[in-house]
Amino acid sequence: MEESRGTTKEMPQEKLWTKNFIVLTLCNLFLFMNLQMVLPALPSYVKDHFHASDVTASLVTTLFALSAIVSRLIAGQALQRGKRNLVLFLGICIALLATMGYYWCGTIAMFLLMRVLYGIGFGMASTTFPTMTSNVIPFKRMGEGMGYYGLSTSLAMSLGPTIGLALLASGFGGLVSGATFMVAIILPMLLLVAPLLRTPPQAAPATGHARKLFDRKLLVPCLLNFLLSIVYGGLLSFMALFGKEVGIANVGVFFLVNAVSVVLVRPLSGKIFDKKGHGALMFPGALLVILGLLILSFSKGLLLLSAAALIFGAGLGALQPSFQAWMIKVVTPEQRGMANGMYFNSIDLGVALGALLLGTVAMNTGYAMMYRLASVIMVVFLIVYIASLAGNKKKPLPIR
Repeated sequence: MEESRGTTKEMPQEKLWTKNFIVLTLCNLFLFMNLQMVLPALPSYVKDHFHASDVTASLVTTLFALSAIVSRLIAGQALQRGKRNLVLFLGICIALLATMGYYWCGTIAMFLLMRVLYGIGFGMASTTFPTMTSNVIPFKRMGEGMGYYGLSTSLAMSLGPTIGLALLASGFGGLVSGATFMVAIILPMLLLVAPLLRTPPQAAPATGHARKLFDRKLLVPCLLNFLLSIVYGGLLSFMALFGKEVGIANVGVFFLVNAVSVVLVRPLSGKIFDKKGHGALMFPGALLVILGLLILSFSKGLLLLSAAALIFGAGLGALQPSFQAWMIKVVTPEQRGMANGMYFNSIDLGVALGALLLGTVAMNTGYAMMYRLASVIMVVFLIVYIASLAGNKKKPLPIR
């Protein structure tokens, strides 16, 4: 049977924590730390330095995300043609130069151009790392492996803003230097996986499943990830400004507590996903996100802010890793690059739209009310998921 062929191949590779897996996971951590350190800090900087409106400040996030989406589509095709190393190193170098370029921007137009360039580089690198990682994880441990790998992204999403806002408080130059270091350190780290990089990547066949740009099985997890990312984009982009509105000096505490919550929940959610499927995580995860947003919107001090962060982080830690494992498991091995690209594109598109949409809402209602209204998006999330289950009562989580 087909299983025997897969079993003999997987036996010597059953170990998950190989050097390649660890190094690639750390590289991904540093890449996303670079992103998340500047993501909540830049809108605040742009408002103060360039006297920009909320909508203009939201373009700092929106233009980056849109350029990353386009970049990933192109990078995904290049990866399928076996251009892995070119895509990876070019992406890292562009992201590095654009990060350094923030400091020298004298106009808002030049600053936004740097964000577009950064999105191009980030899109290329962030598509390559998970595709390489999924190829060094034994198939039978794919859910567990991608769960741990994805923890690097969640950690960065939680710790990065805390560090970024702290560095911004000491000056914009400190923020740029710290963010530059995070992406620069990736280059020497890749020397540790030089044998892997020297192995020629397989180009996908010119026809068939491997060259599909999208698979219908990815539609529901993509849409759900997109809706969650709209909420997260608004939360991330305007947290510093929300703190000013309600008089909380150190809103970075939110991201620190959020990080602890994500770290505690994520390994558990990965095991629950492997045993019970995505249905066991979607409902509680969405409800926790809604509760976290509502508590956040009423926060006037660090106690409620920390409670909101703990609850929101638990929801985020349950949902996000489930989406990536779900998407990788429902496609063939040749389609993993496409699945990873769609996973990150749904995040970027959601963050881009969330910053723009919720920034417009905040301009008319204030940031506290904006977070309350954002919880309605998670209600839509639950409606979409319930509708998908009703429309597909067969197997909710096909393995192949």
